[in-house]
Order: sequence, then C-alpha cells, then structure tokens
Amino acid sequence: MSQAADTAARPNITATTDAESGPAAQQIKAQARGVSVFYGDKQALFGVDLDVMANQVTALIGPSGCGKTTFLRCFNRMNDIVEGCHVEGSILVDGIDIYSKQQDVVQLRARIGMVFQKPNPFPKSIYENIAYGPRIHGLAASKGELDDIVAYSLERAGLIEEVHDRLDTPGTGLSGGQQQRLCIARAIAVQPEIILMDEPCSALDPIATAKVEELMDELRENFTIMIVTHSMQQAARVSQQTAFFHLGNLVEFNETGQLFTNPRDERTQAYITGRIG
Repeated sequence: MSQAADTAARPNITATTDAESGPAAQQIKAQARGVSVFYGDKQALFGVDLDVMANQVTALIGPSGCGKTTFLRCFNRMNDIVEGCHVEGSILVDGIDIYSKQQDVVQLRARIGMVFQKPNPFPKSIYENIAYGPRIHGLAASKGELDDIVAYSLERAGLIEEVHDRLDTPGTGLSGGQQQRLCIARAIAVQPEIILMDEPCSALDPIATAKVEELMDELRENFTIMIVTHSMQQAARVSQQTAFFHLGNLVEFNETGQLFTNPRDERTQAYITGRIG
C-alpha cells in the first residue's frame, strides 16, 4: 500500500480533553447538549446531554420507540431529510457545532459515516461499492491510490480474504453478513472520524453477528463508534459506554459495566431485568 493511500484511508482523529473526566482525562469526540427533536408537534427527544468518548464504542439501548435511533441520526443530520422534523440544542464534534449554518452537510456525512439496520450495498461491483465515496470526494489522485483505499477498507472490515478474487462481482451477491461488512468498508473508505451503526446485526445470523462485533472492537482503535442495539448482551460485549433511553429521555449514561451491574435509576434496573421494554 502506498503511503499516500494509507494516509488517505486512515482518519485523523482529534478531540478536546474533558478536564473533569477523572485521572485518565479521556478525550471527548462529540458532545450533545440539550438535544430535543420534534416531528411536527410531537416531541421525540427531550433535552439530551451526552459526551461521546473518542476511540470507544458507545451503545444506545432502550425499548422500541424510545428515541435512540432518532438521537443517533442527529449526529450526521439524517433527520434533516425527514419532513417536519427539527432539532433543538447543539451537537459539537471536535468543538464545532455541526448544526451551524456554515456546516457543509455532505462533508459532515463523510466525516460521520453510517451503517444501517439492513445491509444496503449499491447495485454495483464490490470494488465500486468501496471506490464510489473516495472518488466523489476526491480522496484518490490515481487509480493506484484508489486501489489501495479499496484494499485497506476491505481489510479493516475483515472482508479482503473472502472477496479479493471477485472484486468485479456484484456486492448484492454476497451473504447478508458479508454485505454488512461491505457497508462498513464503504463507510471506512471516506475517512470518517465517527461511525454510526443502527442495529447493524439485527438481520444477521449469530456467526455473522460475532464477526461484526469483533470488527467493532478492532475498529475503535481508529474510529469512534456509536451503536443502537436492542440486545443488552451485545451492548455489554462491544461497548465501553452505554446510554439507556426511555420515552424520549436519556435516563442513565455510564460506563457499560457500571450501568449493567449497578444502575442508578429504577427504570434502568427495570429494563435490564425485563420488567419494562
């Protein structure tokens, strides 16, 4: 791999320091402050405050309809495309308000990639699925650099060994788990700093789920990850921080081990033990 392609493919992660986060002084990648979301007259989120730490997996859990996916979509402004939806409050990424009028939304969505619940590869070849983003964003100066970005992205997504000899075949011909990893590779290819995952394993079998979970643990060396999941077991396995949402409110946010073993709020305890949800 050329040095230029390696530089292009690897994200440049910078973050502010939280002086009050304890002895380790962990780095904050993104901050939500007073985030409320409305769909017309209906309020879906109520004043959410949350810090997302760099190079960690932050899990968002809670019953269906509690607002966790709505909150996730705030970070790359996907709610902008929903008619009648508006967002109040602020979200800062590296200290910059992503809802400012100066923010280029196309560039924002390159910096903050998203992997959806159901795999959605483009109706193109495996190679073109990966190359499409870097090409339109001008991230490769030559075919060789583009080849390197494709190979690097597939390698990071744990897919290169399975598809290296059929890059010109349709991405839609892969298995469900492979398609999801292809979508992760596609997100990686455009130099994201944050990867949002909206229930990325809900349509996968246990073996494919295990591969994606292992991949998340590897990717957090270079990326900050936020995941919505209905599986508390998955949140416990893959995340370092967990946020519990209920009825549009952020009920509790803590280190994953603490939240599951010693929840502070009765509603969290009720959800974990299956009394609500």
